[in-house]
Amino acid sequence: MMAVTEWIPSGRETRLRMDGDGLIKRGFMLVIALYLIVTLALPLYTMLSKSFVTYSFDLSEFELQVSDATGTNFGPAISLVDLNARSGRYTPQDMKTNSDGRLAVAELLPDFSFRSPVRYRIRAVDDRGTWLVGLDRVSSRDWLEYDSNTLRRITLRPVPSYGIQNYVSYFSNPALFQSIWNSLFIAVVSTALTVPFAFGFAYALHRSCMPFKGAMKLIATMPILVPSLLPGIALIYLFGNQGLLKDLLMGQSIYGPLGIVIGSVFFTFPHALIIISTALAIADQRHYEAAESLRASRWRTFWTVTVPGARYGLISAMFVTFTLVVTDFGLPKVIGGQFSVLAIDIYKQVIGQQNFEMGAVVSVVLLVPAILAFFVDRQVQRKQVSLLSARAVPFEPKPNRRFDALCLAWCGLIAAFILTMMGVCQLAAVVKFWPYDMSLTLGNFAFNKMDGGGWAAYWNSIWLSALTAVAGTAIVFCGAYMVEKTDGFRLGRGLFQFLAMLPMAIPGMVLGLAYIFFFNNPDNPLHGLYGTMAILVISTVTHFYTVGHLTALTALKQIDAEFEPVAASMRQPFYRLFARVTVPICLPSILDIMIYLFVNAMTTVSAVVFLYSTHTALASIAVLNMDDAGDIAPAAAMGMMIFYTNVAARLLHALVSRHLLASTQAWRTR
Repeated sequence: MMAVTEWIPSGRETRLRMDGDGLIKRGFMLVIALYLIVTLALPLYTMLSKSFVTYSFDLSEFELQVSDATGTNFGPAISLVDLNARSGRYTPQDMKTNSDGRLAVAELLPDFSFRSPVRYRIRAVDDRGTWLVGLDRVSSRDWLEYDSNTLRRITLRPVPSYGIQNYVSYFSNPALFQSIWNSLFIAVVSTALTVPFAFGFAYALHRSCMPFKGAMKLIATMPILVPSLLPGIALIYLFGNQGLLKDLLMGQSIYGPLGIVIGSVFFTFPHALIIISTALAIADQRHYEAAESLRASRWRTFWTVTVPGARYGLISAMFVTFTLVVTDFGLPKVIGGQFSVLAIDIYKQVIGQQNFEMGAVVSVVLLVPAILAFFVDRQVQRKQVSLLSARAVPFEPKPNRRFDALCLAWCGLIAAFILTMMGVCQLAAVVKFWPYDMSLTLGNFAFNKMDGGGWAAYWNSIWLSALTAVAGTAIVFCGAYMVEKTDGFRLGRGLFQFLAMLPMAIPGMVLGLAYIFFFNNPDNPLHGLYGTMAILVISTVTHFYTVGHLTALTALKQIDAEFEPVAASMRQPFYRLFARVTVPICLPSILDIMIYLFVNAMTTVSAVVFLYSTHTALASIAVLNMDDAGDIAPAAAMGMMIFYTNVAARLLHALVSRHLLASTQAWRTR
């Protein structure tokens, strides 16, 4: 029997045949992956390649002939290099320029007069040489003749070259190089303050029996509902040149690192609090009982039980806070003064100097700390292990009057800080002329009389947020479903996961500049999207894709994997299972993704500051523009309109969630 068995040759390896549902799932996954490639990977690649492009004027590419006074007899051809050597008009530094640089030909002729009858001929030595006649681009290797009046309108165009010269120029410029250290300094100091503040607040919420926990949580999340520019405006009203409390600074200026740090603590506090609260909410009562039975002091229990249990949350909060601060644009723009940071340098290079290539260099530099922080955070999270076993006992704090009073005082101080900042913005929005005429008025809400886009900008933001919430949630949840519920296809799923996680490491300003290079290229078939509402929706969905993706994956992983095989055995297509089972089960997470995208679309500045047009100006951009124009009170009013809208959206989300969940989540209750 053994001999017969050994004699029988082995058959081919059995492989599961892919059904139609598997093909459709992979197809959907590839479509959404293509979306991420087009809206993320390709723009970033284009921006990176642009950072290695330098532009300069090459006078050797052109030759010129000059006629006599009659305009009929032309002299010998002369290179513009030789002509410049004779006149000494342009220095080597003048030859360096950007992609939009122009060099006047007439400046090379010392005796030039546009009224002269002298005529000129010009040609390019090869196809690289181009010039402008007014706004008309010309490139010709044949002689083209112009009169004196036309020659004064002729400007040479630069030629591109490739190398690391832009990076050499950046790091050799002390002012630009200083921005790196300024950004890192602000981020480190803000993180060092925010994380302990948030940890103390979260510790009080989860380890004490203090009253008013619900109110404290509500107040602590308020900064999420406003753009990062608003705390800068509040600090100006409090500590600026005409501020109510400017004497408390004892001669120090709020404009600069001090104002940026205080404002950064304000707008990053709720982000750190949410992460740390999640870590502290998971605790096993038995660990504390064991420490108590060993007669460990509360201080020792804190350092040996509480902190180690929350260490991954603390590390994540640190990196999230660091990344938010180092990549923020709005707050330094409002209250930074002359204190330069990387995000402001990008804005100045692109908007102020139209030097897009140097803006790309600064963007790449800004990417480095953001990406490093992201990947270190991901590595730390991979090492996280489960802290609760099946036998765990949920932690329940014991009343302690003194400790509870201390916790309430700590939370009360932070809540007072947040309410003061919000209250000052609200007061600034409704007073006539701070601080001289404090009578109330609604005149600051007359946005149509101000620079910034008027009420149309506000309605554009509503429209953008609604489109982002609906389209973004559909794209994000479907992508997460396909990657989680597709069998096999390991390589494709891994690449999709990488693309889905990448947006979290990309600062908004970097993404916006990358979109300029990619979508504003006339040769790009998608060029028509530039300057429309569509590109704002695309950039916002892409910028905030990762958090929604992780939320959807968390919900999908909670669904038993047996649903798909059972549906397949009953010959039910996956889309029916998706609509009738998956979506209803995951509805709470879907609604959370929608409100997350809506709120962030209302408050975002950095991701859209380079992409809006006169017809698609947004409320957050209007705050920035009105502040630039000196209309600070209307800027505060528009910021509060964003806050009111987000509060209303949250309330609507709560009402809709309660109604829908009552009808779709009844199975969760017994």
